Amino acid sequence: MTILIVTDAWHPQTNGVVTTLEQVIKGARELGHRVEILESSSFRTIGLPGYREIRVAINPFSVGRRIRELAPSAVHIATEGPLGLAARRYLIKQGQPFTTSLHTKFPEYMRARIGLPLRLGYRFLRWFHRPAGSTLVTTSRQKEELAAWRLDHLQVWGRGVDTRLFHARPRLHGFEEPLLLYVGRVAVEKNLEAFLELDGPGRKVVVGDGPQRAALERRFPDVTFTGYCYGEDLAQWYARADVFVFPSRTDTFGLVMLEAMACGTPVAAYPVTGPVDLVTEGLNGALDDDLGSAIERALACDRVACRHYAEQQGWDIVVQRFLDDLLPIVWLQPESIDGVPTHEGMDALESDALR
Repeated sequence: MTILIVTDAWHPQTNGVVTTLEQVIKGARELGHRVEILESSSFRTIGLPGYREIRVAINPFSVGRRIRELAPSAVHIATEGPLGLAARRYLIKQGQPFTTSLHTKFPEYMRARIGLPLRLGYRFLRWFHRPAGSTLVTTSRQKEELAAWRLDHLQVWGRGVDTRLFHARPRLHGFEEPLLLYVGRVAVEKNLEAFLELDGPGRKVVVGDGPQRAALERRFPDVTFTGYCYGEDLAQWYARADVFVFPSRTDTFGLVMLEAMACGTPVAAYPVTGPVDLVTEGLNGALDDDLGSAIERALACDRVACRHYAEQQGWDIVVQRFLDDLLPIVWLQPESIDGVPTHEGMDALESDALR
């Protein structure tokens, strides 16, 4: 089938949304599906205030025409930005079914950055996702939280990790103290200061960039800030670390935790959505409202056990869940699937799903 993914998050952005979509597109194409992506690079864009590297379309008026030209069997809207809004409006007007996904705690981010009340953020999310055939979410815990805010037709999607790139390596890091690592955006919603302000032994390294970096570098001169790292360089940092510290209280998952575990590095985090779905106390990390205590206990975890856990989190399962979630809306298409009568197309898709 032909699948169209509409997303406001795409390269050169570095985040879990982009990584997830990359893996889904790659996996779906390997299974023989045609996957097209509608993203911001072919539109006029503007950088978000405080996040100049994140650019969003300001002229999404041609979204409907582009959807018509592609004539996809199924449409998935991955983000709630300008392109997602334009696609949602067009598809509803045409009576064409679609699915969505919810990757971030948008209301919590807005509260952290501009003080927007949570109820208004979740009112927007209910409005945006209500017409979708289903909404993919990252974990069971996130599904429960969203249901409490009266979002419905939620399906757990999950996340995976590339265990070929992220694997154990020699760990000589040149520091007498434990190496405590953070990887991710350097921004207020990541709660990074809770990690950097900790006393006690440990050499702190921050891999990533964002609007808070300059200020935090001035406040914490003993912390190493590397900027963004990719591929082998990133994997080397994970493998050299003694503990991966994840201080965020607003992430829905945290792919970086799985990447660290795949390199054999245990995780220390707060007991919140994301970490509670990934971290098993004493096995691959530790959770505590006292982040320093979590780090101390994580240091004692078996690195082989961390790697073993990550090996069970493949992207192939995530890809198949995405495709399975599209089946009901493909069935609702009024005419055909790439020229094949709908009921026959459905039989073919079900056959693929069972493989």
